[in-house]
Amino acid sequence: MMKKLVMIGNGMAGIRCLEEILKIDRDSFEITVIGDEKHPNYNRIMLSNVLQGKTTFDEININDWNWYDQNNVTLHSGERVTKIDTEMKHVETDKGNIVPYDELIIATGSSAFILPLPGKDLEGVIGFRTIEDTQKMMDIAKMKKKAVVIGGGLLGLEAARGLIDRGMEVHVVHLLPTLMEQQLDAAAARLLKKDLEAQGMKFLMEKQTTEILGTDYVEGISFSDGTSLQCDLVVMAVGIRPNIALAKEAGLATNSGIIVNDYMETSCPSIYAVGECAEHNGIAYGLVAPLYEQGVELARFLTHTLSGGYKGSILATQLKVAGCDLFSAGKIHEDDETEAIIVHDQFARVYKKILVTDKKIIGIVLYGDASDGNRLFSMLKKGTDISEYTSVSVIQKAGEVASEAAMVAEMAADETVCGCNGITKGTIVQAIKEEELTTFDQVKTCTKAGASCGKCKVTVEAILAHTLGDSFDASAQKTGMCSCTTLSRDEVVAEIQAKGLQHPSEVRHVLGFTQLEGCSKCRPALNYYMRMLYPNDYEDDKASRFVNERMEGNIQNDGTFSVIPRMYGGTTTADDLIRFGEVAKKYEVPLVKITGASRIGLYGVKKEDVPHVWKDLGMRSGYAYSKSLRNVKSCVGSQFCRFGTQDSLQLGIDLEKAIEMVDTPHKMKMGVTGCPRNCAEVLTKDFGIVCVENGFQLYFGGNGGTEVRECDFLTTVTTEEEVIAFAKAYVQYYRKTGVYGERTSTWTERLGVNVIVDTIMDEERRVTLVEEFDIAKGTYQEAWSSVLTNDKKQKLYEVARV
Repeated sequence: MMKKLVMIGNGMAGIRCLEEILKIDRDSFEITVIGDEKHPNYNRIMLSNVLQGKTTFDEININDWNWYDQNNVTLHSGERVTKIDTEMKHVETDKGNIVPYDELIIATGSSAFILPLPGKDLEGVIGFRTIEDTQKMMDIAKMKKKAVVIGGGLLGLEAARGLIDRGMEVHVVHLLPTLMEQQLDAAAARLLKKDLEAQGMKFLMEKQTTEILGTDYVEGISFSDGTSLQCDLVVMAVGIRPNIALAKEAGLATNSGIIVNDYMETSCPSIYAVGECAEHNGIAYGLVAPLYEQGVELARFLTHTLSGGYKGSILATQLKVAGCDLFSAGKIHEDDETEAIIVHDQFARVYKKILVTDKKIIGIVLYGDASDGNRLFSMLKKGTDISEYTSVSVIQKAGEVASEAAMVAEMAADETVCGCNGITKGTIVQAIKEEELTTFDQVKTCTKAGASCGKCKVTVEAILAHTLGDSFDASAQKTGMCSCTTLSRDEVVAEIQAKGLQHPSEVRHVLGFTQLEGCSKCRPALNYYMRMLYPNDYEDDKASRFVNERMEGNIQNDGTFSVIPRMYGGTTTADDLIRFGEVAKKYEVPLVKITGASRIGLYGVKKEDVPHVWKDLGMRSGYAYSKSLRNVKSCVGSQFCRFGTQDSLQLGIDLEKAIEMVDTPHKMKMGVTGCPRNCAEVLTKDFGIVCVENGFQLYFGGNGGTEVRECDFLTTVTTEEEVIAFAKAYVQYYRKTGVYGERTSTWTERLGVNVIVDTIMDEERRVTLVEEFDIAKGTYQEAWSSVLTNDKKQKLYEVARV
C-alpha cells in the first residue's frame, strides 16, 4: 500500500526533493503538495531577472501545472496550512481541508525580514521574496519615481538594479561601510560600488533608518543622524526569517529554524524539514545550492537509498547584476592563520584573492573576472593540495593553463554545476547517456542545467564534450537564427546571395525551414535581411514587422500606444507646441511627457485613434518604436554654453537627418557633446561624438541599458562632414554584419573592436560603405500615417532628403 506523503510548501527545495523521489521510486508514495502561493513551482532566485526585464514570470516556472498531473502529484495551490496535528497525523488548511499523512515534509521556506520601524505597515513598504512582491514593485515603478532599498547585500542590489531598469531613481541604504560584506572584502566591495554607481545606483552608506515617513503611503525615510530622504517605495532587503510558526505550534524543536539532523528529520517522528525553514548544525541556509542538496538527501532517506546524509554546505555566491562579474566562496577575510594570494589590476578593474591555510584553499573572492570561480571552488571543496601551483598564475599549475575540459574531467559526480537549479555533473552525464543528448540546448531542456542565469553554459558544454568523447560534434552546438532552421544568420544571408533568393517565403522553402510560414523570430529578421541586401528591388513586407512598427507607435502595458513625433535636437516651435496641446485635448491623451530623447510624447493613445493623431499633428514620426536610429542626443554646445567647443546642437540635428529612417538590426542611439564634460552622455551610445578644440572624437559600441558598455574609441576627425561620413560607414557596416535583434554593443563584442576600427578606418572600404548607405537611405519613405495625402508625404520626404 502506498504511503501518504504530504509536503507543506511548493518551493524550490521541497519540489527538488519530490523530483528526486519520483526519479528513484514512483510507486511508494501518494504525494500531496499544499502551497499558499497561487503559482506552480517557480525559480525564486530568478525574480531579480524578471524585475530587471530580462525574463518573464512564465519563463521562470520550474515545473508547470502539467508536471503535477503527469506525476500524480495532488497540488493545493493558494491554500495555507494552519495546523499540524502530530497525534492524528494530519494537517488542516484555511479552506477547511484535513489531509492525513504517513510522512510529512515541512518546506515552508522563509519570509523577508521587515525592520520593526515606525511606518513599516504603510502602503509602498514591501519585501522581495515572491512573485507578488515582484509584480507589486513593477506596478509601483509605473506610477512612482523614487525608491529606497534598505540593505546592500546580494538581494538588495539585485532589487535596486531592477528598479533602475524600471525607470526609478534608486538609493541603497546600508548600515555598514561596504557592500555585500558577507561575500566581499573591502577591496572588491569598492570596485562593486563604483561599477554600480556608474549604472546610476546611489548609495547612503553607514546609515541607520529610524522611521518610514507618510500618512497612508510612503513619502520618505528618516535616519538616526537626523537626515531624511524623500521616496515613493521602500524595499526591505535586510535578510530573511525562516517560517517556523507551524512547526513551533506543533511542538517541534526550533531555534532560528526547524532543527533537523543529517537526514533532515525533525524532533517528531515521520516529520522532516528541508530548505530555508530548516536549521542544520546551527545554520539555516538561504542560498539555493545547499537547499537542493538537502532535498536530494531527504529523498534518498525516504526511499531507503544508501546515503551518508547531509553534512552541511560550503557557500558560493554570484551576483545577477549587469556589468558586475563576481564570485566568492568560503572564508572572505584573512587572519593570522591564513595566507593570501592577491592580484589587483586597478586599470582593468579585476581583483582576485585566494585565501590559503595548510596549502589548501579556504576562501575565494573574485571581481571583474570570475571565470576561475568554478575551478577554484572545486579545489576548495576537495581540499586540493596546491603545493604544485604558483601564485603568479592565480592557482594554476606551473607552466599549465587550466582548461574547462581538464576541470570537468576531475569533477566528482556529485559536484553542483548549475547552482540556480541544483544540477550536478552526475545528473548531466546520466542524462547525456540515457537520453542520447548531443547539444547544449538538449541538455538544458532535459536537465534545466544552464536554463536560468546561463553562467554555467561553458561548463555544461565541456561536460557534454567530455562525456561524448570522439562522437562530440562541435559544429552541432551552434544554434540557428531561429527554431525553424539550424542555419546561422551569416549562412542564411550567404545562401540568399548565392542562390539569388528574392522573397522570405522563397528563402524558407529553398533553405528547408521546418515552418514554411516562418516564426515570430525569423519573419521580421528575413524581411530586414532582404531589405538590407536588395534596397532597390525588395518591397518591404509590413505584415512581417512588429506591431509597434505597423502602428507607428510603441504599444503600452494597457494596450494603448505612444505617439512621438521627430524633434531634431529637442527643438520645437510655438505652433507645434500649440498643435500638441490641441491634439492631446481632442483625443483625451492621458499623459504628455518630455521623453529621455528630448522629444514630446503622447502616451495612452487608443489604438483606433493613432492614425488620426498622426494626421492632426501633421508631423513626421520620431521612430521611437523602430529598429533604426531613434535619436541623436545633444547639448546646446558653443551656441549657448561657455564650455562648448563646437556647435554640437546643429551637428546633432544634421547627423539625425543624415541617418534617420534606415532600418538597422536593432534600435540605435547617438549623441553629440559639445565638450569633454559629456553632458549628452555620449560614451554609452551606439555612436558618440565628443567635440574638442581641434575637431571631433568618435566613439562606438556603447550601451546604457541593462548591460552597460562604455564606448570604444574610433578616431578623431576635423570636420562635421567627416563625422557624418564615418557615422554612415559605421551604421552600414553594422547593417551588413549585425544579427537582427543584436545591439551594437553585442555586435562589437562579437566582431571585435579591432575588426570594426580597421574596417571603418580603411578609406576605400569606408567610401564604399557610405555609398551603400546612401543608396539604402534613398529607398526609405517616412513611416507616418497613411491618411496623409501623397502630396504631403512627398513634400515632407523631400524636406527630409534635403
